[in-house]
Amino acid sequence: MRFMSWNIKTGGVDRGQRFRLPAIAEVIAAEKPDILCLQELRDFTRNDGRRMTELAGAVGMTAHLARSLIGMPVAVLVRDPLRFTHTASVTWRLHHAAAVAVIATGGEPLTVVSAHLNPFSPFRRMREARWLAARYVDYVVVAGDLNGLDPVSDHTAALESQPLLFRKRHLYPDGRVDSRALAAFASAGLVDLWGTAGRGDGRTVPTTQGGGREFGGMRLDYALASPSVAAHAHDMRVIRGGPSEHASDHYPIRVDL
Repeated sequence: MRFMSWNIKTGGVDRGQRFRLPAIAEVIAAEKPDILCLQELRDFTRNDGRRMTELAGAVGMTAHLARSLIGMPVAVLVRDPLRFTHTASVTWRLHHAAAVAVIATGGEPLTVVSAHLNPFSPFRRMREARWLAARYVDYVVVAGDLNGLDPVSDHTAALESQPLLFRKRHLYPDGRVDSRALAAFASAGLVDLWGTAGRGDGRTVPTTQGGGREFGGMRLDYALASPSVAAHAHDMRVIRGGPSEHASDHYPIRVDL
């Protein structure tokens, strides 16, 4: 199975500027994921979810869309013959949202959580991560724009390249790197698949033509899995080049399971 996750930036539309959904659909169609997590789906719940339906149809998938109370929706999509056996939405615990889907795979059902954590506050991001990690740990993949830095890498260069206003999103008040959100998932037993299956450059922001001046060159998009799932993960990559350079300010990530 190919698994993919992507923050498509403001629903694939820049207000008054570019309509990026065709480029987004082109990247997804080229990668042909079996399971896809999407974040930052602005306006995707309008008109009875028409934009979600149209994008899912364009890439040949079925979608579960989770609304957000104050942020932007997120979604999990699957391709035949995979199917949902249960879906749920986390709409009030997170700044954005999480879409939860249990997927029949032919073996043990896989729980997939597409999450978009708080972009502004390290403390609130940590609370969101702890809440999710306490509930979704068994035969699961938690993926998405987690907006935090991993607790094992050296982030000095990435943070130094950011304006101070945006750098504070990743720091304790005393200036130390605050990586508690990703550490919370690790403490719950979830494995960062980049550490076991990643290849090449792991940075997911910013793209070369899609904006993202608030980012240093850093990894904010993750796929985390329970050990039994992680054992089967291989060939994880950040998808670069072609339309992915301008379709969003984030690059998509993909991993084979």
